[in-house]
Amino acid sequence: MGASFSMVMPFISVFVEELGTPKNQVEFYAGLAVSTTALASAIMSPIWGSLADRYGRKPMMVRASSVMVVTMGGLAFVPNVFWLIFLRILTGVFAGYVPNSTALIASQVPKEKTGYALGTLSTGLVAGTLIGPLMGGFLAEVVGMHWVFLIVGFLLFLVTLLTFFNIKEDFRPIKAGQEMSLQEVFHQISNKQIVLSLFVTSMIIQMAAQSVVPILTLYIRHLGQRENLLFVSGMIISALGFSSMFSSPVLGKWGDKIGNHRLLLMALLYSFIMNWLNAHATTPLQLGIFRFFYGFGTGALLPSVNSLLAKLTPKEGISRIFSFNQTFIYMGSVLGPMLGSAVASYLGYSWVFYVTAYLVLANFIWSLWNFKNYLKVREI
Repeated sequence: MGASFSMVMPFISVFVEELGTPKNQVEFYAGLAVSTTALASAIMSPIWGSLADRYGRKPMMVRASSVMVVTMGGLAFVPNVFWLIFLRILTGVFAGYVPNSTALIASQVPKEKTGYALGTLSTGLVAGTLIGPLMGGFLAEVVGMHWVFLIVGFLLFLVTLLTFFNIKEDFRPIKAGQEMSLQEVFHQISNKQIVLSLFVTSMIIQMAAQSVVPILTLYIRHLGQRENLLFVSGMIISALGFSSMFSSPVLGKWGDKIGNHRLLLMALLYSFIMNWLNAHATTPLQLGIFRFFYGFGTGALLPSVNSLLAKLTPKEGISRIFSFNQTFIYMGSVLGPMLGSAVASYLGYSWVFYVTAYLVLANFIWSLWNFKNYLKVREI
């Protein structure tokens, strides 16, 4: 699933141009094609979460992947950019595979192993997201962009089959009117402020990760890289993902031992330091090393948030809580690139990392205050 989303990212702007879009509007429509998916997902995620709590997480996963066979594979046949955006919006409307898979695992795994299980799941998602752009760029060169969309549709068809036949869920469907209301779900959460804090943390984690996406290649060129710029940029971008991928399960298991709230606080402080160092890089090699070590922090952040949400939420409402968390993640995906582009335009590339660092630091201080004053350690 991670690969299917990221495979089309390397050439989406070129595809928009190929569809006959005026050259002075290519960037606008390419950005719109990407952001509308996240925005539609943010709006619809709570609705699908409510249905998942009533009918089960597996049906929602099958629903999401099967519809995206059409909306992602169908991009190969769009005649203009408006059909492209329409299908991208539909992709966002019917998305929800990842939050429901997270909720399914969180609801079935023993609480003392939640961090390890969700860390392993995060590894799969990160691995796919890393492999996707490499596969997509290579295949677009070899067989053409239209075939990449068809390959993505085929991969999503395989996901649908694997989910339908191989995933088992211990779930009893709830009749309409008998499910817990959202008010009842939140009523059973004793630390509502912690849950809200975790939602905001998810958004800031995503904002921090996405804020540098629009400017990272330009920043690398600013640091003196001229030859093989795109290749070097790809290596530096991937460096964070590889360290995150390998560290997530280990850190998730460690969080189960020392407390996921402690691991989250440590990861936030570590991320602040690494963002600050990124702003002080003087060569592309330095930046690549800092980004690689930064990945160890990101490998602990989202699994820690998911583990805490799983432990603080009643199972009857866990899909809705994870869907709300996913909404905040989507909001971070929309706000992050906008923040990075605006800061880079007015203050320069280095200031993107400074602003991101202070954003993470503020989140660390707020989280520390919340954990200290409201969280009962025995509950997590």
